[in-house]
Amino acid sequence: MQVVQINSISKTYKSGVFRKRTVAALKEVSLTVSAGEIFGLLGPNGAGKTTLVKILLSIVHPTSGDATILDMPITDKAVRERCGYLPENHRYPIFLTGLDTLLFFGRLNGLKESILKEKAESLLQRVGLSEWRKVKIRKYSKGMLQRLGLAQALLNDPQVLFLDEPTDGVDPLGRKEIRDMLIELKNEGKTIFLNSHLLSEVEMICDRAAVLNKGGVLKMGTIPELTTTQLKYEIQVAPPITDEFLVRMRGVSSSIEGKGNILVLTVRHKSDLNSFIDVLRTEGITIEGMTPQKATLEDSFIKLIQSEADAEVHR
Repeated sequence: MQVVQINSISKTYKSGVFRKRTVAALKEVSLTVSAGEIFGLLGPNGAGKTTLVKILLSIVHPTSGDATILDMPITDKAVRERCGYLPENHRYPIFLTGLDTLLFFGRLNGLKESILKEKAESLLQRVGLSEWRKVKIRKYSKGMLQRLGLAQALLNDPQVLFLDEPTDGVDPLGRKEIRDMLIELKNEGKTIFLNSHLLSEVEMICDRAAVLNKGGVLKMGTIPELTTTQLKYEIQVAPPITDEFLVRMRGVSSSIEGKGNILVLTVRHKSDLNSFIDVLRTEGITIEGMTPQKATLEDSFIKLIQSEADAEVHR
């Protein structure tokens, strides 16, 4: 089931003193998010990530295109009742305590008073703020405010959770705890739409991701699809390889390097890999393991953005 369906959404703004210049924040963005997955939206500052989330929540209206959440138009009030939202750089009244903040937002959500306090206490416990529940917001650190924001986003037990930079300003231990919580929420059946510039975080928890740049989707897929950039493999062999063997094998592959029991092989096509394996067997060499090599998500992201910039220069 597709929980979020975005169809050619565009958003333009008028800028300049006399509003004569048009700026495209989004350019015909289309993507889908499946039920029960964690979907990451990546992109540099100004790529349009936050604008897209605000459109999905009807905070901002698109110039063209449409979208549905849970098979309902995003303009339907019932959609927002089933969504939770943690905005970037959120602010709460500093004179409220953590508990007071959740009670306030719970009432805005229309939660019954009979269950509200118990739910607020439970969520504060879940995000690690139980001991701080009666401390005023002015004494909270950035990381604590992020945790409180996550608790607020979960107040209405949403089916779809939109999180804009949820681990921003959180220490490494706190980020690990939030990652674990998001995986728990996924296992509970919730669908999570995540904006983040911390690519290592996205790589660890997202099922799929899309790279957005200058308002357009450059690439979308699973994390392995985004990070595998070439047919390169590390092969563990026995007995150890010789220099003479490497020289002979370079005619079979685009590139082969090795030392001892490890070969690093780059081939043009997957069929070349099978041919190489056949040669190894003919030579009496045993394959003890084989691992596809990939770049980190950060490496792939930077390469993708730079390639787009280079293409623009040559247009």
